[in-house]
Amino acid sequence: MFKTETLRNLEFNRILATIATFAHSDVTREEIERLAPLTGRAEIERRFGMVEEVRAVSRLDVPLRLSRFHDIRPILEEVRPEGAVVNPDELVPLVPVLQIIDALVKQMAYRADIPLLGELAGGLTGFPSLLARLERTIDSEGNILDSASYLLADLRGRKRGLVARIRRRLEEVVREKQVAIFLQDDFITQRAGRWVIPVRMDSKGMVQGVVHDVSNSGETAFMEPLEIIPLANELENLIADEKAEMIRIIRAICAEIREDSDALAEEFRVLVQLDLLNSIASFADLLNASVPQLGDSGAIRLRGARHPILMLMQREGAVRPVVPLDLELGADGDRVMVITGPNTGGKTIAIKTVGLLLLMALAGIPVPADASSEFPLAESLLVDIGDEQSIEQSLSTFSAHIANIAGILGAAGSRAVVLVDELGTGTDPAQGAAIACGVLQELLKRGALVFATTHLTDIVTHVHRTNGMVNASMEFDQASYTPLYRLKSGEPGQSHALEIARRYGLPEHILEFARSMMGRREAEFHELLAELKSERLRYETLRLEEEQKRQRIEERERQLAMRIAEAEAARREAMGKSWQDAKEIIAEARRQTRDILDEAKREKEKGKAALKQLEELEKEAEKKEREFAGEKPLDIAELHEGDTVFVRSLGFDATIVKISEKQGRLRVRARGMEVEVPLSDLSRGKGKPQPPTAGRGRRGMEEREVSSELKLLGMRVDDALAELERFLNDASLASIGELRIVHGTGTGALMRAVRQYVDGHPLVASFRPGEQFEGGNGVTIVTIR
Repeated sequence: MFKTETLRNLEFNRILATIATFAHSDVTREEIERLAPLTGRAEIERRFGMVEEVRAVSRLDVPLRLSRFHDIRPILEEVRPEGAVVNPDELVPLVPVLQIIDALVKQMAYRADIPLLGELAGGLTGFPSLLARLERTIDSEGNILDSASYLLADLRGRKRGLVARIRRRLEEVVREKQVAIFLQDDFITQRAGRWVIPVRMDSKGMVQGVVHDVSNSGETAFMEPLEIIPLANELENLIADEKAEMIRIIRAICAEIREDSDALAEEFRVLVQLDLLNSIASFADLLNASVPQLGDSGAIRLRGARHPILMLMQREGAVRPVVPLDLELGADGDRVMVITGPNTGGKTIAIKTVGLLLLMALAGIPVPADASSEFPLAESLLVDIGDEQSIEQSLSTFSAHIANIAGILGAAGSRAVVLVDELGTGTDPAQGAAIACGVLQELLKRGALVFATTHLTDIVTHVHRTNGMVNASMEFDQASYTPLYRLKSGEPGQSHALEIARRYGLPEHILEFARSMMGRREAEFHELLAELKSERLRYETLRLEEEQKRQRIEERERQLAMRIAEAEAARREAMGKSWQDAKEIIAEARRQTRDILDEAKREKEKGKAALKQLEELEKEAEKKEREFAGEKPLDIAELHEGDTVFVRSLGFDATIVKISEKQGRLRVRARGMEVEVPLSDLSRGKGKPQPPTAGRGRRGMEEREVSSELKLLGMRVDDALAELERFLNDASLASIGELRIVHGTGTGALMRAVRQYVDGHPLVASFRPGEQFEGGNGVTIVTIR
């Protein structure tokens, strides 16, 4: 239950009025002013979701394509009766409405990031055929355009031509001497829709024609010459035909609108809803508001909350910066919070902020607070605020106050939030405090969330002693006697009435008299409060110092981690440079290899020397590559039959079965097969076992899908030869007898390099160019030993 008086007391209507300033139509403004708290979680979350989607597209610089529009519902109602026709100017508001809907349809099409808006606006069409018809029929002033129909364009064209003929003939008539002498003037005009010339009254019988009007002075007769009458009559007929065609056009448009009136009304309703959501989103952006959480625990948690009206006033420079409010009630078992503190300290603003933000959250309006703030799904908000800070002044008498409290007690339940300002005032303090304690006890029993303010110490004492209740205070600067507007939960506040009175100039002897009248018990109470606040401030200072120490330690740890990361990055950079140098050396070796191969091909008699030089160069390159990789090269003298070594070309360990020191080659056994490899292809065993076989070698290699064909087309020579070496080893282990190597012809460089490489290779028994049916000279057929 959210009474209109409650909404007005908390100034919810001012929030709605501000939101309404962003609307694009009076209809939307009326809808905004009717906004109220929603009853279901799904409704609230849906509105929050749609508002956030509007804000999201606005942040992407593609805001909803909305502009000024008017209410079209009266027009739709007017054309509903069968045969009803409206004036063309009444159809003008339809055009911008349909144009806006059409723009929104195009904007939302194919967007997957706004599912809720897409669901709301998914049925929009914009009625493109009706819009096109209206755009070619009427202008912004409601005039029917020539383009409305071919017949209308023809009639108007003929009419303009006939009017031009009439004017030309009249101009000729007024210039004729036998007529000009009887004219009062030489202009041409119209009277009663007929074209006339001004003839002197005493000479009207001298000009053949029909008098259609006489001037006010009676000296001029406006006559239509006889020779013009047939043309004018023809013009009248055209005008009549034009009017009939215009009526037919408007009647047809009204019939189309009548047929789609329900659909038009629904699309207009969706447009108004989109405008409403856009207005809420603009308001939320103005205050940098967030979507809060809707909790099931019945608790209220505010983090960084600000009163929205104060924020608006701050933007206008009317108030100083708003201090954020942090409070929590209901999560830890406490259901009643009583706030104490000095006058003008912010107590009333605090509970008003709670109430107004609760109303906004339940209405699906983002609130000026952190997104971690939480509000309950309250069923009612019960308020008794009668101070001067209310927009509408409430009764301030004790009887009116008690009447409000009685109404609150009658409606309060476990899902009610209660706000009471200046609890227990308006009567004798002792009796008022006793009544207030009884009221708080009853509200606690009913499970309501209660926020109350007071100055009475008896209430503070009762709250302190009662489980489920908690004191809170608005902080006060003891040195300057000025409020800080920060709420402190867990401890009561002081009124500081004597100190404030001294600050504002009340004589000291009056203050001394007042102090003597207070009584010893109350004085001790306030002294105790002062001691508690001083002790809290001391502990707060110690806590702050510990926090600063912790932050310094964290900063040192962060800097140390950053230095470690920098050292690691430097190490990686150095390693990277080393590997880059190694790659450059290998690349240079490969370039020299290609030069040697080219030289060997040019001078076959030097082939053997070139091959020897190539082998030495390859060994040197591999040696340097191992040095950069940190591998110690193997010495063939240290190896023995039965040793386990790692074969790079195979990628796993193998066992030595025979050593040929003169040739620098070794025969190793792998996967049940023996293969001969150069010493440079070996390194110390790495513990990488041979892949499991499923029977004989050939079957195992089939499981690895070893092909009998290798395609080297488009590869560089050095890359192709490396690939060829692996291919020969795999084929040998798989016991594939004949291989087909596809290198193409091209310039012949790759073909020559491949055949030079397999010539004399220990795994190759023989090779030959391919037959014509095998690929010709672009293929080399290799037979494995």
